[in-house]
Amino acid sequence: MAPVVPDALGMSDSDMQEVARKYGHECGFVLPAPAGSGCDYEFRFWVPNHEMEMCGHATVGAVWLLHQLGKLSKRELSIWTCKGAVNAHLVKHDTADASVKISQPKGQVKPLASSAIASIISVLRISPNDLAAHPVQNAWTSRVKTLVPLKSAVILNSLEPAFDRIEQLCEDIASTGLYPYAHVDKDCQIFEARQFPMSSGYPEDAATGIAAAALSFGLLANGLVQPTSKSITVRQGQAMQKPSEIVITLTTDGKGSANGCWLGGHVEVQRDT
Repeated sequence: MAPVVPDALGMSDSDMQEVARKYGHECGFVLPAPAGSGCDYEFRFWVPNHEMEMCGHATVGAVWLLHQLGKLSKRELSIWTCKGAVNAHLVKHDTADASVKISQPKGQVKPLASSAIASIISVLRISPNDLAAHPVQNAWTSRVKTLVPLKSAVILNSLEPAFDRIEQLCEDIASTGLYPYAHVDKDCQIFEARQFPMSSGYPEDAATGIAAAALSFGLLANGLVQPTSKSITVRQGQAMQKPSEIVITLTTDGKGSANGCWLGGHVEVQRDT
């Protein structure tokens, strides 16, 4: 869930933060594009505790909502965010099944030291034997997430972290959230994940597009996916009873190397009553 305000012109920072606090989720706010940016809109994102530079699923939801409201006259958009310009593409824009995908740059991946891994294991309250045979890594396209490979979705969904220690841990390892994940279907490239944010004002996220994008480059670095156009599906929110599904497609430079990705997913509207 990502509440979206489709016309936030005139709202102050405190107004936007109050909306995020009211709903307890990441919220997206649509504004006119800054002069000279060359973009169609500006999107801002708030969680209860602070403004975020970028939020993938709120961007997807906001573009989809603008389309449903009849505010879009074209399929390709450029959106200004605190992280710079993001491209958005409407798929099947003239049908009831219209969907949205947004661009992210090439991800960066960095393995963590053994001391950091020991701290992560402690905070997640797991055993070293619960880790899969892949590195624990920091990865990012827009925001740094810590990828923690687990042996199974059963282990993943039984996690009960020490939430009171997550913020300090994330600060120590230069991350904005822990993103433990498990392989569900190798042939279909389906993974399951959970996101425990550093200091958003809530303990867990049901969908985190930016984390899923970061994960795709971690998977690529670990040889779990290849640099092709085959979809990578990341399921999230099962442990919260709020399931979501994020689809990532890697883009390549024509020489077989990934140079970015598209992320998207199915959108459902829930009106504020």
